[in-house]
Amino acid sequence: MKLLNTEIKNAVLQSMIDNLDKNRDAIIAANKRDLDAFDRDDQALYDRLVVDSAKVDDMIRAVKEVKDQDDPVGTVISEDKLENGLHITNKAAPFGTIMIIYESRPDVTIEAAVLAFKANNKILLKGGKEAHHSNEELVKCWHQSLQDNGLAESWIQYLKMDRPTTQEFLRNPDQPLDLIVPRGGEKLIGFVKEHAKCAVLVSGRGNNFAYIAPDADMEKVIPVLINAKTDKISGCNALDKILVDENHPKFEETLRAIEKALTDKGVQIVASGKVIGQLETNEKIDNEDVWYEEFLAMKAAMTSVNGLDDAIDFINKYSGGHSNIILTETQADAEKFMEQIDSAAVYHNASTRFTDGGQMGVGAELAISTDKLHHRGPLGLKQLVTNKYYVLGNGQVRK
Repeated sequence: MKLLNTEIKNAVLQSMIDNLDKNRDAIIAANKRDLDAFDRDDQALYDRLVVDSAKVDDMIRAVKEVKDQDDPVGTVISEDKLENGLHITNKAAPFGTIMIIYESRPDVTIEAAVLAFKANNKILLKGGKEAHHSNEELVKCWHQSLQDNGLAESWIQYLKMDRPTTQEFLRNPDQPLDLIVPRGGEKLIGFVKEHAKCAVLVSGRGNNFAYIAPDADMEKVIPVLINAKTDKISGCNALDKILVDENHPKFEETLRAIEKALTDKGVQIVASGKVIGQLETNEKIDNEDVWYEEFLAMKAAMTSVNGLDDAIDFINKYSGGHSNIILTETQADAEKFMEQIDSAAVYHNASTRFTDGGQMGVGAELAISTDKLHHRGPLGLKQLVTNKYYVLGNGQVRK
């Protein structure tokens, strides 16, 4: 793949900033067509679909952030000279062609493309049909920006495919594919893993947990839980499950205080048989599958655990490996929890809503990876490269 210099890449991104602003009304009008055709029964997906003027401003901000970041391609990771005279340099290099499959969110059409392009990758965008008109308008802006700077539209491609066509493309792509990122629910991820013939980097589900320790400070607990649960229910970093330690000196009072604080904000509480007798809700959890479920709704599940180890085991069994919280005033317990919980982000006395590229200093993100290879957490510009060894010799042979 041809390596573009930083100046031409940044020129394309500046053109994109201008084109997004210039075509703001057309983008919002295209989005309205998508919104009008969408079934609002799924509020979380509807929220993700909306593009208004403020969202266009966010898109512009994301492009500008990436434009202002250092180009990762060619960055020296390590350098060494061996006794035999070989000079070995390990440098960051593009993946090549990345495909992202995503649902609903038109802003992914901006963030995924800007990151992939700045990291010198081609990107294939397979958005959901519910955002078709929005995505087409945004890709027009990308293609105009590429044309403005003498580059081929093939750097950023929009794929209009139904499920069977997508399945066949994954099995037999008509061009080289180096990495696929499925950004959506379990069914989408399973579909891609089943059919893809190249590396798949999973942007996993949320299903995030909070553990309330016996010494938790309720002045921290309530605001953190409310923010994590209600700030944005459609976010993969939203809270779904709450575990209260049964050794808490005010166990029942704590359960009821948490329930009241959340129900006052409109959250539906479901509870296990272990705690439902202490709560106002009569919605009992009878199916274990609920603990594996990502709600994407104003809904939270509550139960109790017996100690820190029980909490760790419970979370590691059921969570999506995304973001989990411990609320405690004991530093040693917090450290043990954070070391032993198997997730992309672990929190002590803070909301899971901070698992976000912008909030974590990464800037625009392609996704939140719950995989362990090659990166876990927000996938920003620095994470959209692989590496290559450059070995300079003078006739050396291995003996």
